[in-house]
Order: sequence, then C-alpha cells, then structure tokens
Amino acid sequence: MRMSDPRVLSIVLAGGEGKRLQPLTYDRAKPAVPFAGSYRLIDFVLSNLVNSGLREVVVLTQYKSHSLDRHISETWRFSSLLGNYIASVPAQQRVGKRWFQGSADAIFQSLNLIFDAKPDIVAVLGADHVYRMDFRQMIDAHLESGLPATVAGVRQPVALSKQFGVIETVEDDPSRISAFVEKPASTPGLPDSPGEFLASMGNYVFDAQALIDAVVSDSKDDSSSHDMGGDIIPSFVSRGEAGVYDFANNVIPGSGSKDHGYWRDVGTIDSFYDAHMDLIAPVPSFDLYNMRWPIYTRHTVLPPAKFVHDIDHQPGRAVDSIVSPGVVISGGYVEGSVISQGVTVDSLAAVSASVVMDNVRIGRGARVHRAILDKNSVVPPGETVGLFPEVDRRRGFTVTDSGLTVVAKNHTVNDDPFDDAPRLHP
Repeated sequence: MRMSDPRVLSIVLAGGEGKRLQPLTYDRAKPAVPFAGSYRLIDFVLSNLVNSGLREVVVLTQYKSHSLDRHISETWRFSSLLGNYIASVPAQQRVGKRWFQGSADAIFQSLNLIFDAKPDIVAVLGADHVYRMDFRQMIDAHLESGLPATVAGVRQPVALSKQFGVIETVEDDPSRISAFVEKPASTPGLPDSPGEFLASMGNYVFDAQALIDAVVSDSKDDSSSHDMGGDIIPSFVSRGEAGVYDFANNVIPGSGSKDHGYWRDVGTIDSFYDAHMDLIAPVPSFDLYNMRWPIYTRHTVLPPAKFVHDIDHQPGRAVDSIVSPGVVISGGYVEGSVISQGVTVDSLAAVSASVVMDNVRIGRGARVHRAILDKNSVVPPGETVGLFPEVDRRRGFTVTDSGLTVVAKNHTVNDDPFDDAPRLHP
C-alpha cells in the first residue's frame, strides 16, 4: 500500500445530547436536528466524507437516536459491491453495564469496529457542525507531518477564545501544537494574523494504533473525563505528538471567496438561528448551491413549492428566503426566512426573520417574527409568535437573551385558555 493511499475508517461521534439546543433536542439527538429546510445536521459531515472519497463510516449514537438512526438508514445507503458503508452503531455496553461516558469512552467501547476494519488511519469527526471540508487534504497533511495525531483548527477572532477549545502552536513550528486549552479567558493571536486564534473544530486524524493505545490508556484513568478534546488530545500534546491542520488551507471545488473556510458550531439556539440567516443573503456566507461539493440528504416525494392568490386576491410572496418543496404560501408573505418542507402560510399571514420546520401550519392573519417553529407546530389564525417576547415566556416558550422565541415540536400556539397574548384580526 502506498503511503499516499492509506486505508481510512471514519468514526462520526453522534451521541450528543445537545442540552443547549433545547427544546429542539427534547425529542431527538442533536445531529438529527433539521437544518436549512431539507437537511439534518449530520448530513454535512457525511456529505463531506462522501465527497472526500471516504466511504467506510460508522456513526456512534446514544441519546434519543431513533430519528437519527432512521434518517441514516433511509438516506445513507451504498452498494456493498466496493465495500462502502455508513453504519449507525448504538452504545452496546461491550465492556460493562454502562453507556458512553464521553467521546473517548465511546471509541474505547467501540474498538471492535477498528479491529474489524483494520485501518491505517482513523478520522474522528463531530456530527453537528455546518461546513464543507475535504478530509483527504487533512489526512495528507497528517501523513506528511509524521505525527500520530492531527487536530483540525479553524480561525476565529481572539475575542471568542472563551467559547472554544484553543490550539496554541510551537513558536518556531506552527504545524505542531504546544498547548490545547479549553475556553481560556484570552489567548495569543496567530503570528500571521494577531487578531485570530485557532479553535478546535472537533475533527481529528490519528494513526490507528496510536488512537487504540490512547483510549485504552484513558479507560484505566479514573480521574479522566474520557473526552477526546479534554483528555485524549492533551495527552498527545504533552508528548509533543500532536499537529494542527489549518482549515484555511482546505480548498473546496466551487467555493467562493465569501464562503471559503466557513464553519459554524450550531450548539446554541442563537448560533443555530444565525447559521440559517447566513444562508439567505443574496451572496450567502454558506452557499448551499455549490453543486461541485453537494450536501446530500433524503429526498421525499413532495410537489414543488406553490405561491397562490387567496380568495381576496392577495398574492403569496417570499423574498430573501429559502422555500422548500411542498410549501404552499396562499396569500401570505414571507421575508428573510427559511421555510421547510410541507409548510403552509395562509392569507394575510406574515413570517419574517424566522426558521420554520417541516409541516408547520401558519393560519390566516398570524404573525411570526424572529422565531424558530419546530416540526408540526401550529400558529392559529390571528396569533403571534416572536412579536411579544414577554408574552411568549409566559406561554412557556423558550425565549433566548437575544429575543428569539422557540416553539417546540407538535405544539399548538395558544392552546391555553388563560393565554393573554394579543390577537390580530385581519
């Protein structure tokens, strides 16, 4: 086997609970959260793997994984002719009567997958970020470095250091990691860009045996939190055995100057919302329409979106928005929003600056502004969501500090007879 053509097993860590994304994660694992009208978050890492030519993939699941497992089984199917597969693997308690205690423990409990695949290289990847990345380029850099572990780093403003795991590099060798610090109050800037630092993307490449040895050793350490970023990577760093791959060097076919190097951690409601708003600009920060590196997902049998006049001859309209298949806008108005599959917006209703998920019903004259409506929710005629945050809080909706209102899955707005929200009567 040529050094340039190693056998690679990709392990996607998809067991995250996603507490900071509640209520969107009340009923589903974080990687299964719908995104951008037609996708789920896990589609981004799996699309990157497929486009990179890496097609031996296992997805480790744990928390409320039914919708995630179903999505993978219905969407991500390969012919077995060439040995390609994407397999969803739940926690199996192979080493004792316990669930995964952390991301490193998830790999330790799943070492049978590595032993069976016999890879030279193992890529360990997060399941819930929005980005495009050619992992082959990172693997090539890993092999060239000669180090047993490589961490992908993305450039972020130094003011955001307290939000990320921070990668600090050796002064005379910026390809080697000198320190891996979790959410420090401050950090030095990069030599070539003092206003930026390298944040960990949660993507790692290992020599297979080095990873096996690391997680086995970690499993015996009672003081460890058994986390890849918190324990495994620092152990490689302490021995001078960890390199960094700068995501800015990753070249994607068809990407433009604006979306080159785009990466979003959508771990909070506000960041999830902001990532959607990135999609709808005339020149978007992240371009879903780059078909030279497509983002794949499950295709459903739905008709095209439809815009019609209502009985009062009001036209259905949508501007600066994403509108998915199966949507019917009947005399309503949508602006600056992402409208998912099967949504209906009735006459005189208005939706602005919002994310509306599958099969939501927005009734006649209703108003939705700066809100996230989860699947199958209903906004009855004349109701409001997002216009009066204090009222939304009293209704029991999640309202972020920035004023975003989130309506949970399967919820009908104003099903409480004591609700005192203002009514609009068109």
